[in-house]
Amino acid sequence: MDWQKGEESQNVEVDSGGGGGRGFGGGRMGIGGILILALLGWIFFKNPLALLDQSGGQPGANAPTSQPVQVDPQQKEFVSRVLGSTEKTWGDIFSGMGQTYTDPKLELFSGGVNTACGAASTAVGPFYCPGDQKVYLDLDFFRELGTRFHSSGDFARAYVIAHEVGHHVQNQLGIFAKVSQMQRQGAPMEGANGLSVRQELQADCFAGVWANRTQQRLQWLQPGDVESALNAASQIGDDTLQREARGTVVPDSFTHGTSAQRVKWFKTGLQSGDLNQCDTFSGDL
Repeated sequence: MDWQKGEESQNVEVDSGGGGGRGFGGGRMGIGGILILALLGWIFFKNPLALLDQSGGQPGANAPTSQPVQVDPQQKEFVSRVLGSTEKTWGDIFSGMGQTYTDPKLELFSGGVNTACGAASTAVGPFYCPGDQKVYLDLDFFRELGTRFHSSGDFARAYVIAHEVGHHVQNQLGIFAKVSQMQRQGAPMEGANGLSVRQELQADCFAGVWANRTQQRLQWLQPGDVESALNAASQIGDDTLQREARGTVVPDSFTHGTSAQRVKWFKTGLQSGDLNQCDTFSGDL
């Protein structure tokens, strides 16, 4: 992947360190908190409350320690150029729909980080917080992407960023609000047909749309790049992760979709480049 062709974003921030989480406000967990809990299924199968600060924003009360981040300049440039390519792509798509796209911020952190959705540890993995419209990324995850998930290519890493930006696109389109409304009406978040799975698969499809549109503009993909992203998608399916961690698969606890579903929806966006093909909330997955 010739990522240097990407437009450089000015929206990458580096966490300077500091403790104390903002919490969820007296323990009331809104859609942002629920989505972060769902994102825990990305890597680890642990008690979510052990990974998020539920102290109601009291400094030092079980909040993960945030440490100053030492970022390799090339890594930061890579993240910046991938993020910049998403800004250009989604800005053009929204403009074509007569809407204005607001760029998200992306914060690099280490150990733990304070967000508008609560204080999260590095074990959460990459995530998007709708409360502050930021993508949060611990660069150590890229190392794990290669060592644990055997997906070390640049485009596999770019897919991870594009997936999280896909959640920002959902937020901009009002999909988060609709999910919250459906949840209040009794629709389940977890499970093979749950709202969380449908939302995650749509973010995969949106990442595919980005890949399609950006390739048309930049011609930056090289042989093997698409395969590396598809492999990353397959490695982080709920069934694959659960089988690895537990030896069994429990569909009722799915939050992201199966490996086959993640590959299917990323390819749907990649092959079509059409936002309208990413309706994961209607019909079968």
